[in-house]
Amino acid sequence: MLRDQKMTRRGALLLPLAAALRAAAPTMRCEEVRRIPATEANQAVAADDEFLYAIGNHAIGKYDKKTGKRVANWECENGKPLIHLDSGIIREGILHCAHSNYPGVPMLSSIETWDVKTMRHTGSYSFGIFTGSATWMDMRAGYRYVTFAHYKGNGDEPGRDPRWTSLIQFDGDWRQRQAWVYPEEVVSRLGVMSISGGVFAPDGRLYCTGHDNTELYILRFPEGGSVMILDEIVPTMIHGQGIALDPLDPTALYGIDRPGKQIIVARLQAA
Repeated sequence: MLRDQKMTRRGALLLPLAAALRAAAPTMRCEEVRRIPATEANQAVAADDEFLYAIGNHAIGKYDKKTGKRVANWECENGKPLIHLDSGIIREGILHCAHSNYPGVPMLSSIETWDVKTMRHTGSYSFGIFTGSATWMDMRAGYRYVTFAHYKGNGDEPGRDPRWTSLIQFDGDWRQRQAWVYPEEVVSRLGVMSISGGVFAPDGRLYCTGHDNTELYILRFPEGGSVMILDEIVPTMIHGQGIALDPLDPTALYGIDRPGKQIIVARLQAA
């Protein structure tokens, strides 16, 4: 029994070390390809086969992938009706964006949609007061996944901090199915902010970003329990915010340079 207890304690000590070793030795690297000036590049970028969509707080610009030219845009006055758009994805010609009243409290969240052909705002699904502030969403295998963030200080509710950030799985009718939290190895790197971007890779893992760090967190779902597993941390030139993978080439990663108002085009390769 004593030997078993020692082995258990030893295993508990080795788990964080193993996670640290994975994070220290990435199997992928990220190389910058080019940059596209985009006035709206303040929160995120989304991608379809032909275009990139720079997302700001309450503005979206549609840019030709090849030429970098803006071909259309949408915007509204702050709060009329939108306040703080975040990450977006495109499925079947519809842009879905996470939206919140950040930094307002109590936290309010919704998912907003646009027809990418016309850039017309077409719908809204409101969570109202929910478990945090919606920052990114994606879809996989018939389910919808949304991260609801918490912060430390500005924009958060008393008694909460980034540890309360959760990833929630919904069905097609927005009924909650499951939920997970992000691992301490990731949360400890976020500072006062939270997870800002996320997208599913073809292998089912999640590529996530924080708010400021030039890092890509590669995560997978646990076999048991409620904490996501960190596989590795890939250094990037993207300072957090919302990201996208190219639907035609999943090695192409898109992000933004917020101060420079640019879309960053990068490529993920084997290290």
